[in-house]
Amino acid sequence: MGNLNVMDIITPTNKGYNVKKVINRGATMERDQHYSKYDNVFPDGVLFESNRKKEPEVHDCIIVGGGIAGLQAAIQLGRYCHKVLVIDSNYGRSNLCHAYHNILGWPDGISGPFLRETGKSQAEQLGVKFIEEEIVRIEKGGKQFILHSKASSTFYAKRILIATGVMDRLPPFPNLYPCLGISVYVCPDCDGYEVKDKRALVLGSGNVGANMALTLTYWTDDLIYINHEKATIDAIILKQLKDKNIKLYQEAIKEVIADGSTIQGVHLENGEKIAANRAFVAFGGNEVHSSIVKELGVKLHQNKHILVDPRTKMTNIEHVWAAGDVVAHSEQVTIALGEGMQAAIWIHKSLLKEGMEEL
Repeated sequence: MGNLNVMDIITPTNKGYNVKKVINRGATMERDQHYSKYDNVFPDGVLFESNRKKEPEVHDCIIVGGGIAGLQAAIQLGRYCHKVLVIDSNYGRSNLCHAYHNILGWPDGISGPFLRETGKSQAEQLGVKFIEEEIVRIEKGGKQFILHSKASSTFYAKRILIATGVMDRLPPFPNLYPCLGISVYVCPDCDGYEVKDKRALVLGSGNVGANMALTLTYWTDDLIYINHEKATIDAIILKQLKDKNIKLYQEAIKEVIADGSTIQGVHLENGEKIAANRAFVAFGGNEVHSSIVKELGVKLHQNKHILVDPRTKMTNIEHVWAAGDVVAHSEQVTIALGEGMQAAIWIHKSLLKEGMEEL
């Protein structure tokens, strides 16, 4: 460092250094000036570096999942002025659905991407931060939670909200995806009304697809079930399909025919084409994104959905909440909104209580 003559002390702080009357080759610095550790405070280019490890940033709450439940919770926690981070992989059900039809105030439907974009903007205006990464593991470290991402990033939080949702198992037909929510559906409770008195296809596998077709007889009598994977259908269900006059094709689909967001029908491997302007998809094997909480000891339903307290939405692990489709319920957008709000209120209560106890 050359002929550096420090007449007083240099005190490291969290943000840099307090320099007190430092003389460097005749150059005098004013007393009690503050410098960042990145400032070049010496004329000859010498830079003081601290050996002190920087303390990690700890959030009041990290929300894993930026879908409907996660965004609603983020907005409410932002309104409480908490330090909130949303970590989202940006790939979920709400990314794929181009129209939800059963939400108050949107009689003509509203798209998942629009709700996500609007919700994110609203949360950001309240100071909520967003990062696009995928969390793969969560562990407890003292009073904090440590979250590890697929990209090897590490995050810290006092509270955790799991809002990672469910992903449907969809067949790999590119023409199908623009139709989701508009002319092709996955949930009869959400969109059974959309096929009322219309011809509809059910693209599915085995008993799962057959049961979807039977469910849809509440709305229409004109149904065709295509068992794309040719999976076994129980004899009793086959009889029910026959009794309900549901035509069954045990054939693989070669291509989904669509005009933009409107399905036109399917082209089967045997060369036959079947026309229809509405369809449901029911393959089973939907992926519940709950695996990241296993290490924490969070209890799961036998179907892998997370179990929560019905009032607070907290799991069996203190300070770990869950909301939305990843929780055991009927998987509705409106329910996800309510659960996100409910979880946020109780997260706030717990942070408030902790703050009072520390006084």
